[in-house]
Formats: sequence, structure tokens, C-alpha cells
Amino acid sequence: MNIHEYQAKHLFQHYGIPVPVGQWAHSAEQIRAAAENLGGASWVVKAQVHAGGRGKAGGVKLAKTADELVAYGRAMLGTRLVTAQTDAVGLPVHSVLVEKTYPIKRELYLSLLLDRASERLVFIASAAGGMDIETVAHDTPEQLISVKIHPAAGLQGHQCRKLAYALGLHGSQHKALAAIMQGLYDLFLAKDASQIEINPLIETDSGELIALDAKINFDDNALGLHPDILALKDPAQEDDKENEAQQFGLNYITLDGTIGCMVNGAGLAMATMDLVKLKGGAPANFLDVGGGTDVEKVCEAFKLILSDGKVKAVLVNIFGGIVKCDVIAEGILAAIQQVHVSVPVVVRLEGTNVEQGRALLSNTGLNLYAAEDLAHAAEQAVALATQ
Repeated sequence: MNIHEYQAKHLFQHYGIPVPVGQWAHSAEQIRAAAENLGGASWVVKAQVHAGGRGKAGGVKLAKTADELVAYGRAMLGTRLVTAQTDAVGLPVHSVLVEKTYPIKRELYLSLLLDRASERLVFIASAAGGMDIETVAHDTPEQLISVKIHPAAGLQGHQCRKLAYALGLHGSQHKALAAIMQGLYDLFLAKDASQIEINPLIETDSGELIALDAKINFDDNALGLHPDILALKDPAQEDDKENEAQQFGLNYITLDGTIGCMVNGAGLAMATMDLVKLKGGAPANFLDVGGGTDVEKVCEAFKLILSDGKVKAVLVNIFGGIVKCDVIAEGILAAIQQVHVSVPVVVRLEGTNVEQGRALLSNTGLNLYAAEDLAHAAEQAVALATQ
């Protein structure tokens, strides 16, 4: 789960990580009030969306007068911001963050994430922070410095000093960076984060270190332990179909293809999508109905796929173990009866009660195609979607 920048900065403050003085706003009146409350001679207004690359997309503006600030903020509110990290539709801007500006000497990069290969939390830092950090990572990866944290030992002082020297920090800045790193580490563990990023971490003219931006991703599987974090969720920043799928316990992700996929098991779903690509098609979604399901859940999953106007054919690939093939077949038929289906459906069933499932799907008079072999099923789905 992602949260907005202003929410992340509130968490930063709680863990002793310095952030700019700022105020959240969702109207022109509140933007003007923020300028008055914050004081100063210039401000920055930032569109609050769950995506990076806002600066290059016009979602971050520097204003030198209150009128200019209000004009910039009003132009953002109610629009959809398209960045390099969104689709062509973009994300809605319902609020902005107004902050005082600071004299920036340098822009640094600092993040903390889970490295699954080494099974360690890893700090990554670079003296080349800012909007082009992705280019730095791609073209000059040697500018990225990392330290891995042993779970038994925790964050060590020598690791903080290593990054401080690599970033070219001096004197009291070493202590300031160590405090920031410790705050990030404590926040990561306490709230079950999956990634925290500060880009940029600025060095001001006076030598202060301030988190000018803040991004936090949380582990969805741990949200039940953190109702305070779950309360920060903004459904408007997420795909409507993905939100709907969560209500029924379905794992659904919207993609750009034309072949809807309904599979049980994440691994099998990935393999099914790979096979669709191998046969020349493109999946319209990732959808895992789970190991244990019922007719209602399968019915909702099927309706969810068909709600995507890009879908030209549906491929159902079910291995019946915990979930039986006849239950899946009943769900498919129930969904087809409830939703107007104008696209062909290719069904491949295998496993428990497979014969009963295939019998339910045969001779229905519907636009259904049975396939015993997965490769043939994917090939048939691609051909039908092309037609």
C-alpha cells in the first residue's frame, strides 16, 4: 500500500526525521491560508498523487507570491496528473502540499528497502540525488552505495559513517545522517514497510539535512496489524477494479492487453500470462481467485474481468485442488447468466472433479471453448481475441 507525501512526512516527524515546514490543502482558500501560516517569501506547492516524477510532469511548482501559489495550486486541484510512473490516464489530484522553500546546496538520495536475495534490509544512498536518480541508477550504478543490515545486529554506527563519507558529509552532518537512518530503520520495522525513499535528501546552505520528499510503501499482508496505516489509504489513487477485487478477497491487477485471465494461484497466473505472451497475445489482467473459493467469488471475478472494455477473449485456467473444478464451472455459468458476455471464453480445467466441471460447461449453447491442454488454450484465446 502507498500513502501520500504529506502522510509520509507526518510519520517521518514522529521518528525524528527532519522535513520541511508544510501544510496540506485541498482548496484555494486553504492554499492561501497555508502561505500565511507558514510565512516566508516563497513556497512550493506539490500535487499529492501516488506516483513519482511529479516535477517533470508539472506537479511541483515554485511560487514567489501568495497569488502565484494559489494559481498554481488551483490549476492542479481537480485534474489528473500523468507522470512517467502512471498510465496515460494519470491519477486524480484532490489535495496539495504547501511547503516553505529552503536554500539547497546539494541533492542527495537515501532509501531503505528489503533485498529478498540476501534476506536483508538495505540502505541505498547516492550523492547524485534528484529527479534523474533513475538515470543515475541505469547509466552510472557505481554512484549508488549500499549497506546491508543484519537483523540480529541492527543498524550499526560504522554503516552510517560509511554512507556519510560516501555522500561527502562532514562534522555534525555524520550525526544528523545517522539519526535519519535510525529513524528510517525504526519506522520500517515498526510499521512493516516494504520500501522508504527520500529523494531528494537536501543539504542546505547552512549544512542541515532535510527530507524534501518522502515515499513509503507498506506490506499489504501486514496491514491488519496496523489500523493506523490502513486508515491512510486513499482508494481514489488506486484502480477501481482492484479496489473492488479486494472486497471479495481477489488478487487483481489491471494490465493493458486484450485477453482476460482467471487463474487460481499466483504462480500459475504468472505462467499463464507468460504463455499468452508467448503465443502472441497480451494479458488484460492478473487475477488469482485463490486456493479456496466459492461460486460467488468466481462469479465476481468473472464479472470483474468482463467489466474491462479492452477484453476481447477470456482464458480460464484452473487446477482443481482445494478449489474444485465443478465449483469453478458453476461460477463461470453463473457469471455468464448475470453479465452480458459478448466475448469468447476459453476454459482449461484440470484436477479435482474435472470431469464434472467439463460436463457442466459442455452443450450450454454459450460462447464457451473447452481445452484440455494449456498451450492450446492460450493459443486459442489469442486467436479468438484477434478475430
